Amino acid sequence: MKISGAEIFIESLKKEGVKYIFGYPGGVVLNIFDFLHDEKDLQLILTRHEQGAVHAADGFARASGKAGVALVTSGPGATNTVTGIATASMDSIPLVVFSGQVPTLLIGNDAFQEADIVGITRPCTKYNYLVKDVKDLAAIIKEAFYIATTGRPGPVLIDLPKDVTSAKADFVWPDTVDMRTYKPTYEGNRYMINQAAHMIAKAKKPVIIAGGGVISSGASKELKELAEHTDIPVTMTLMGLGAFPGSHKLSLGMPGMHGTYFANKAIQESDLLVAVGMRFDDRVTGKISAFAPNAKIVHIDIDPTSIRKNVRVDVPIVGDVKKVLQTMNKVLKEEVKEQWGEVRKAWLKQINAWKTERPMSYEKDTDIIKPQYVIEKIHELTKGDAIIATEVGQNQMWTAQFYKFDKPRTLLTSGGLGTMGYGFPAAIGAQFAFPNKLVIDVAGDGSIQMNIQELATAVINKLPVKVAILNNRFLGMVRQWQELFYQERYAHTKLEETIPDFVKIAEAYGAVGLRATKRSEVEPVLKEAFSIKKTVFMDFVIDWKEKVYPMVPAGAAIDEMLFREETKKSEKKLKAVK
Repeated sequence: MKISGAEIFIESLKKEGVKYIFGYPGGVVLNIFDFLHDEKDLQLILTRHEQGAVHAADGFARASGKAGVALVTSGPGATNTVTGIATASMDSIPLVVFSGQVPTLLIGNDAFQEADIVGITRPCTKYNYLVKDVKDLAAIIKEAFYIATTGRPGPVLIDLPKDVTSAKADFVWPDTVDMRTYKPTYEGNRYMINQAAHMIAKAKKPVIIAGGGVISSGASKELKELAEHTDIPVTMTLMGLGAFPGSHKLSLGMPGMHGTYFANKAIQESDLLVAVGMRFDDRVTGKISAFAPNAKIVHIDIDPTSIRKNVRVDVPIVGDVKKVLQTMNKVLKEEVKEQWGEVRKAWLKQINAWKTERPMSYEKDTDIIKPQYVIEKIHELTKGDAIIATEVGQNQMWTAQFYKFDKPRTLLTSGGLGTMGYGFPAAIGAQFAFPNKLVIDVAGDGSIQMNIQELATAVINKLPVKVAILNNRFLGMVRQWQELFYQERYAHTKLEETIPDFVKIAEAYGAVGLRATKRSEVEPVLKEAFSIKKTVFMDFVIDWKEKVYPMVPAGAAIDEMLFREETKKSEKKLKAVK
């Protein structure tokens, strides 16, 4: 029996095991929405903006490891997804985004709400489709999910003309996908793996840099095994936080522009870098010509275009991180005869000295709320057992620095694109993936306003998402740069005159609003928020002058760091440690 394209769409998603679609209706997708009205196995989560829909699908994907799905209408509905799609693309997140399109006969005629979304998103999708025949729809959807979730994950867009969703065809679901031009490499070259293993064994000052590819591959166990077996310290990029336990004795925290002193020093002094599932982003490397000047580099990544793109590489290994590390661990244990115990002791002793010399710190002898204190309290009260989303800016960096992520898929943040407004809808998506887990969005007072309308989505779906707003009445990270490099000329970064009352906004949407204005109120507010089974906005009025340190200025090497202003008391402590 022939069924409509709208029904084929629904049946295809069910075949893929999809339970949630995040979206927003419009004229050309009404065929689909009409069938969704009575659908029992698929739930359409109505967001209040299409950007929020894609970010929510993204958060669902990052937390669950499954592809997120979004559905929007044509024209402005489709163009509103671009920021979310680009965010997912930069961070290698599997999404399948369906956009409505005007009927095929009208395409190219500047019809009402027509936009060439395939052309617009070509630079920021892994692949995209314009469906021209309903007979191809099921196979295209199957391919889209395959492309999105295999190899280096990423977003795929499918553009659905209205006449395709209304036309009828037999529903034929393919058993497999075989694409001649798309064959990801999963097994790493054995010769290169052996070469890397021998380099690891002989290195005196090795460092592992773990990126988001470790999480995408599900290789955290293998990474931990490698580090512990070889006594190599591990630093994690922003996207890699949680890939290796942040509280582990071998953890160096995050490297780069706002990374730890000891991670950056270790990289710069190392004789071997083992880069695993990361792409040497400029925020990690700083000045390329001065990056890890004495180190040989082993680079493992499933995407061959990421290797040698930004830095020189001595041993390139193209393959799935999990499979490559499994083989490498086996080689190290069974074939490599070199011993490294005594050599590593000196290196680890040096790293521990750096940790003592410059630990992550902030001023604690004050009743003004310091943002770092809020993050530390969140970690203390959750014991690390929470999913943390962030917005972008200072709030994001303080979270990366002061929350110890011990498990993968517990940090949801926009790394590559740096998208303000990402965190709240991403937290909503994560809460759908894990309804019984504590999900917290750490936000700034600027970025939370980017998608604050999603309060309606959270409240109407009875989601207990918690939002901790670090309210400094500024666009904080931009203000920090203005203070350090633009003579404190705060051009258009001061929000104080027009800052809304976040408690009242929460209450207006039917959520709970709480506020803390001094240090002693932080813990009670957090405890109260965590005990409430509703959406909660927590407004923490923090020190507006607080900056993110350490900081590597643009164009500097990563060991040329600026540190926070030291009080006399903390200067004495630092001298005593030295």
